[in-house]
Amino acid sequence: MYNIGVRGILVKGDKTYHQVTEDILRPLEAKSPPKWWFLAMFISTGMMVLGLWAIYVTVSTGIGTWGVNNNVAWGFGIINFVWWIGIGHAGTAFSIFLLIMRQKWRTSINRAAEAMTVVAVICAGMFPMLHMGRIWNAFFILPYWNTRGPIWDNFNSPLFWDVVAISTYLMASAVFWYIGMIPDFANIRERSISKTKKAVYGFLSFGWVGTARGWLRFETASLLLGGLAAPLVIAVHSIVSMDFATSIMPGWHTTIFPPYFVVGAIFSGFGMVLTLMIIVRKVFKYQDYVTKGHLDAIARILTFISLIMGTAYATELFIAWYSGTEYEMFTFMKNRVTGEYTVAFWTMITCNTIIPQLFWFKKIRSNITLVFIISIFINIGMWFERYVIVVTSLSKDFLPSSWATYEPTFIEAAIFIGTLGIFFLGILLFFRYIPMIAISEIKGILKETSIVKK
Repeated sequence: MYNIGVRGILVKGDKTYHQVTEDILRPLEAKSPPKWWFLAMFISTGMMVLGLWAIYVTVSTGIGTWGVNNNVAWGFGIINFVWWIGIGHAGTAFSIFLLIMRQKWRTSINRAAEAMTVVAVICAGMFPMLHMGRIWNAFFILPYWNTRGPIWDNFNSPLFWDVVAISTYLMASAVFWYIGMIPDFANIRERSISKTKKAVYGFLSFGWVGTARGWLRFETASLLLGGLAAPLVIAVHSIVSMDFATSIMPGWHTTIFPPYFVVGAIFSGFGMVLTLMIIVRKVFKYQDYVTKGHLDAIARILTFISLIMGTAYATELFIAWYSGTEYEMFTFMKNRVTGEYTVAFWTMITCNTIIPQLFWFKKIRSNITLVFIISIFINIGMWFERYVIVVTSLSKDFLPSSWATYEPTFIEAAIFIGTLGIFFLGILLFFRYIPMIAISEIKGILKETSIVKK
């Protein structure tokens, strides 16, 4: 039983079922998108074109256009790859874990989080192929049957594990996202006047008519997919962490990386969800559906995960000292805490462990502007975490004569900007053609969570 007095109202305004449909479908049924949408599309397209140009230069000229060198062979390519995968954990972690735990407040946010997951994983998948330098050889790491002998496929390579895990994760996330939209597509189909629109949404809805048997199968399929995909959320970033942990590089050779990476991914994903939903509730006037209570719940989760992140950072420093290994001590104390990468390290610490602790204060959690700013800091801090992990260990290895600094080039920055453009473009198209909030799920909790029983 949902206790409104304790948990708060999830849908404000004492809505009827018809009002829920009207409110959520209003942006889709408008004759033309608002002016800001066209401006955002123009900027996003420009960013994407810049990224495509940088990709063309990289493929046609080579990795020499990047700032990587013999020592720091992993630069922006792997940093941004891990960052995007972390962002991609948002939707699946948000939807699946909260679905399995029967958290009703997820219903207003899960659709946008799942869309963000699919687009972010697509952005992430570009970087390993580009990092190869010869993108036409990318099929070597695809999980096809080994018919060419052991030379062609190294099944012991973490890079191969990445491709298997990420491709599986993308498919599972996309299927989970799509199945959840089927009832809403049928709703749009029935309301459409345009024959073309009716045909398109009719095809997408798979002939959904909303029978009792259909709803039973729909809910069963959602729970089964959620249960199957939940371990995948853990596995994907654990496997990504193995790219680092299986090496002997100081700063990487540690057993804490799998849980550390998984928690960090959920942290960055929830931070991006918070950023996105604050924008959505403002520009589409969804304050009745994405309430301050929803944002407060996400802020509380981020506070808790921030404490875990702080514990992980402290554990790394403690183990480096307790191990007595001079190489580990040098990497952490002389190359991160102090030294060449001090700014990046302390930016990571500040944004990920100190600033989110402001969420302990209810006045700050109630101030949407401050919550939005803190969410931006979290996104920045998690990017710097990946930068610190990748660059600091590679720049100064066991041989001082081979030490080298890493400075990203404009081409690398342009590719990253291009993926941001692809991400924003995908989200904007999602805003225009797909209901941003799951209508069927909102209606499922409407009476229970919006009316105070007397």
